[in-house]
Amino acid sequence: MATTTMASRVRKQLRIESMHNRVTPEEWEARVDLAACYRLVDLYGMSDMSANHISARVPGEEGAFLINPYGLLYDEVTASSLIKVDHQGNILAKPSYGDFDFGVNRAGFVIHSAIHKARHDVDCVLHTHTWAGMAVSSMACGLLPMTQTSMRFAHVAYHDYKGVVLDLAMQDALVADLGPHTSMVLRNHGLLTAGATIAEAFNAMHRLELSCRTQVAAMAGGQALQPVPEDVVEATFMNYQPQTRRPFGVMEWPALLRKLDRENPGYDA
Repeated sequence: MATTTMASRVRKQLRIESMHNRVTPEEWEARVDLAACYRLVDLYGMSDMSANHISARVPGEEGAFLINPYGLLYDEVTASSLIKVDHQGNILAKPSYGDFDFGVNRAGFVIHSAIHKARHDVDCVLHTHTWAGMAVSSMACGLLPMTQTSMRFAHVAYHDYKGVVLDLAMQDALVADLGPHTSMVLRNHGLLTAGATIAEAFNAMHRLELSCRTQVAAMAGGQALQPVPEDVVEATFMNYQPQTRRPFGVMEWPALLRKLDRENPGYDA
């Protein structure tokens, strides 16, 4: 009995083999930034244990992208732990995880491969299941342009819920609903952002999440919401567009990496 009890307390060991010398310098840089993004999503309260996913294209390798191993928490993700897959779901490269043998979440592959195949202007796709994002995704009114921050998403895309995204047949509708947009509310599900860089996709998700939290808080107050004239909403929306401002995330990303170096180092291993 004592032996059984002792054995039940043994924890499997997570030992992640380094991928640094197995990839190009460009891929390694993408891996470091993507691992940092996972940890930042967790640090800012937007993770869902090991569910959800963030992906990034592999520089110089057509049809390949990086995604998290299904089973790691976001604050455990490192540059070496990421799995490289192609658009057909084949695993191209992954490290040894010691006592574990992680794979790729099926829904993650279906969603991310669809967007990477269709949108060549997108290098990073980020998907979350936050309480605020799920709440707004379930509201018939959708995301309201009620604050300056949320006016950035005045023309956010919407995708109706059709079940867990496990079937490749769901990809066409997902891509069609996203269209040329870089942010989408997945009805009764969560949020999705896409960016030309990892920093850009994180910036969009941080602000989209903030917009959802603000809306839920304001509506919970039970008071009438202060309307903003439509022309003002449109003018504010335009101020956030690429033709009127620098790319999002460029200024903040180095500071966010410094924050991680202080609070959750090791993502670059």
